[in-house]
Amino acid sequence: MIVFDTADIVVPQEPGEAVSVFHEILRAGWGSMTVEKAVSSLILLAVCLAAVKGTTALVRRLLGRTSMDQRGQRLAVRGVRTLLYVVAALVVLGSLGIDVTSLIALVSVFSLAVSLAVQDTLSNVAGGMVLLFSKPFSLGDYVATDDGEGEVSEITMTHTKLDTFAGQRVMLPNSKLTAGQIVNYTVRGMRRAELSVCASYGDSAETVRTACLKAVSRAENILPDPAPQVVVAAYGESAVEYRVRFWAKTEHFWDAYNGVLEDLRQAFEEDGVTMTYNHLNIHIMDKK
Repeated sequence: MIVFDTADIVVPQEPGEAVSVFHEILRAGWGSMTVEKAVSSLILLAVCLAAVKGTTALVRRLLGRTSMDQRGQRLAVRGVRTLLYVVAALVVLGSLGIDVTSLIALVSVFSLAVSLAVQDTLSNVAGGMVLLFSKPFSLGDYVATDDGEGEVSEITMTHTKLDTFAGQRVMLPNSKLTAGQIVNYTVRGMRRAELSVCASYGDSAETVRTACLKAVSRAENILPDPAPQVVVAAYGESAVEYRVRFWAKTEHFWDAYNGVLEDLRQAFEEDGVTMTYNHLNIHIMDKK
């Protein structure tokens, strides 16, 4: 509270005396606090608030021209605004003659304590910023990570939410996502399926290949380019292993995959190809 000491203030009789009285009023106050200092601090506070508002608007406008997500833009603007408010408060307190050195030290110690207490949360927030800037996936993408896979339903500053085929909601910490491998099955718009089948050694590779391609041609939602492919993968103990590869759009991938898988056995029967399975032959020798 500012207290005016008016004991020595004389009511002016002439213009020159009015100026002198005004100076005395500015010097009046309590302790080191004077009206002049208070007025200058209020003016400085108004200037600082205007500067904070203008700088915040400028930062918001600049971020709006980038490809940053809206959530990331709002977080960045809030962070800049909070920092500017703290700086403005320190400047105004310094103009009032208050020693802010100890205050800065106190704020630093408090910030260190808070950062140690919430270091996991801060690492998740940092991971969220990395995800927003790098954009390894978007909402609706189907991704596979080290800790689970599913469709991305929401991206927050601390966690990413995935919806699995089993109807589960998986929340993954952003720090783990940025530190691990992320496989995005949606970003290219199409996926390649690879099925493994086995056929007898008595069937030629060309016959098996024809039967596999027949099953692929009868399935729906198969892309003609890149063309389907059937290759020999390995020679096993009792069968030859083949790999059937084809492409489909991401939204039709599982329908195409299941359609080909179901029709392979029918195509093998139609072309006389023996679909083998693991078995053991026992030969009995008659010694005479």
